[in-house]
Amino acid sequence: MIAQVAVGYDNIDVRAATRRGIFVTNTPGVLTDTTADMAWAILMAAARRVVEGDKFTRSGRWKTWELMGFTGQDVHDATLGIIGLGRIGVAIARRARGFGMPILYHNRHRVPEDLESELGALYVSLEDLLRQSDFVMISTALTAETRHLIGEPQLALMKTTAILVNIARGPIVDQRALYRALVDRKIWGAGLDVFETEPVPMDEPLLKLDNVVIPPHLGSASIRTRIKMASMAAENCVAAVTGRTPPNVVNPEAQERR
Repeated sequence: MIAQVAVGYDNIDVRAATRRGIFVTNTPGVLTDTTADMAWAILMAAARRVVEGDKFTRSGRWKTWELMGFTGQDVHDATLGIIGLGRIGVAIARRARGFGMPILYHNRHRVPEDLESELGALYVSLEDLLRQSDFVMISTALTAETRHLIGEPQLALMKTTAILVNIARGPIVDQRALYRALVDRKIWGAGLDVFETEPVPMDEPLLKLDNVVIPPHLGSASIRTRIKMASMAAENCVAAVTGRTPPNVVNPEAQERR
């Protein structure tokens, strides 16, 4: 069996595993809130230029207070657009309410009305979300349909003051198009916890830009959550090798080939 210590499993050929009677498991649910916390850490760091300011202080260049020094974008009362209102997207939206943010969302399917009401979230087209949002948060799964979902045409719709945050999967964003949009100041900034290639190659052009926050895929990286994830993966393994269906199997049909 294959035990993925993550929610997403786009890096595994599930069909091939199923044909061979190999269970594939993941670790859903346990990392939802931790990843949502990280999404907000990245959003706020990008908005308020925290990483830039930290580098500036450490370099010894901070000599005096400046009226417009390292000014960023306000988070409170700004419009948040969420692409993918699944478990993590919902957790991100719940946190947004504390900042008084209007929430727009785009999904393959509209969520139940009671959840929309609880979150104060408005369902809109992807194009309207991009046009109206001050912050665009990507928390959707990587599929054939979402690969390069955000490219040059989509980035062109965004506000010049907008910030794009991706905490889902790297290939959802066309990195070359994003680089051009950031260099040309078509959008204000970005926060990327994920990349098309990981670890990020050192010749990646985005690494040279100050208006991008780039943590090393830290979405679920809290001590407590990573321990829970490892335990879930171990439980999945034990179930499989003792003849039981793992509790978090993503391809239960593999049982027929075993």
